[in-house]
Amino acid sequence: MSILQVKDLGVRFATLDGQVQAVNGVSFDLARGQTLGIVGESGSGKSQSVLAMMGLLAKNGQASGEALYQGKNLLTMTPRELNRIRGDRVSMIFQDPMTSLNPYLTVERQMTEVLQLHKGMSRKEAKKRAIELLEAVRIPDAARRIDMYPHEFSGGMRQRVMIAMALLCEPEVLIADEPTTALDVTVQAQILALLKDLQRDFGTAIIMITHDLGVVAGLCDRVMVMYGGRVMEQGPADSIFYQPSHPYTIGLLGALPRLDHDGDELMSIPGNPPNMANMPKGCPFSERCGHASERCASELPALIPGGHRADVLRACHKPAEQLIPTMHKEVARA
Repeated sequence: MSILQVKDLGVRFATLDGQVQAVNGVSFDLARGQTLGIVGESGSGKSQSVLAMMGLLAKNGQASGEALYQGKNLLTMTPRELNRIRGDRVSMIFQDPMTSLNPYLTVERQMTEVLQLHKGMSRKEAKKRAIELLEAVRIPDAARRIDMYPHEFSGGMRQRVMIAMALLCEPEVLIADEPTTALDVTVQAQILALLKDLQRDFGTAIIMITHDLGVVAGLCDRVMVMYGGRVMEQGPADSIFYQPSHPYTIGLLGALPRLDHDGDELMSIPGNPPNMANMPKGCPFSERCGHASERCASELPALIPGGHRADVLRACHKPAEQLIPTMHKEVARA
C-alpha cells in the first residue's frame, strides 16, 4: 500500500525572463519501507520536486498536481497544517548540514525543540530521547557531545546529527537530498549503511535524491531518472542498472568509472543540459542524444511502458528493442 502518491507534479518559477517550468508531470508511488532513488544531472528538477512536496519552494515558485500523504494533498495545505507533518511524519535531510543546523544553538536545543513541539515532551524527556537517537546513528559519547555546537563536529558527524534529527519522531517518510555529497568515501559508506539499518528498524520509506548512481545501486528498490524537469525512465533498480532502455540512462551509467575496465576511456554525454527558460519543443534530451530523429526534436515523448519489462516506464520515441543491443555494448565499453 502506498504511503505517498505523487501525481503529475509540476513546479514553475516566475523570473525576469518569464515563467520557467522546472518540473513537469512527475508521478510516483512510495510504499512503506521502500526506497526510491531520484537521479539526474544538476538542474534536472530532483530537489525542486521534493521541496515542492515539503512546501519549501522559493517565494517565486508555485507547485501544481498532487502529493498525497495518507490521502491528503501536501501541495494545498496551509503552512500550519504542513508544520504538523514536517519533521514529524515526513522528515528531510538536507545536503549541507552546516547550513541546515543553527550555529548559535547547541545540538541538544535543536533536537529537543522538535520533540517538544511535535510530541509534547518535557525538555528532560526530549534530551533523553535525543541522546538515544545520537547513539543510534553512532555518535560516540553522545551524552556529552549533545551539548556541543555544530562547528565542534566533523562533517560526517554533523550529517549523522541531521539524520538523528530527521528520525526523532520516527517519520513514515524520509527525504534525503544528496546526504553524502560533501563526505569522503568511507563516511559515505557508513552513512548509507546507517540509513539501511534505520530503515530496517523503523520501517521508514525513503526518497534518496542523488547524482551518484553508486549510492542508488547500494540503497534503492526503485529508480526514477530525471532530465530537464521530466522523468526519462522509471522502474525497479535492477532493471534500470542492468537493462536500461533510455539513451540518457545509458549515458549516465556509461560515465561511471569502473575498476574492472582499467585504462578504458570513459564515455561522456556530449553537450550541456538544456536552458530551462528555453526548452526544446520535443524531447528535452534530443539535442544531446545520438539516437535522436526529427520526431524527437519536434514531438515530446510520453512516459509509458515500453522497455523490456512491463513495470519499466520510459519517455523515448525509439523502440527499446532497437536501442538495447547498441546501448549494452556501450555500457560494456564503459
